Amino acid sequence: MEANSTVPTGHPQGNISPSRLESLRRAVSGQSLSNFPAIFQGFAAKGIPESEIRPRENVFTFDAWKALGRCVRKGEHGVKVVTFIETKSKEIDQDTSEPKIVRHPWTTTVFHISQTEAKQGGAQ
Repeated sequence: MEANSTVPTGHPQGNISPSRLESLRRAVSGQSLSNFPAIFQGFAAKGIPESEIRPRENVFTFDAWKALGRCVRKGEHGVKVVTFIETKSKEIDQDTSEPKIVRHPWTTTVFHISQTEAKQGGAQ
């Protein structure tokens, strides 16, 4: 699939890029809880009550929010977190003869739903 192609999803905004869908998939299905303290502390410092902070439910990256039909309001500042992404290495695994999968740290920013608004015609 081409990098600039889109995927038909039935989404109210039409087609969504594969990279945004991947961002959403990673945000929802992530297994690590290591960023939760940073997320709670960061959003609590912004005045958001702890009871309203629910990672993987209402805290996502910029691209994940776009995939959900929402956009981050201009001027909003999120909370920086470190996550790990898997990439294919140039090294070949001797057992499978396929490229090795390696994990790299990646810094990203997450936003609370209160920092977003529904796109016109998007999901609520």
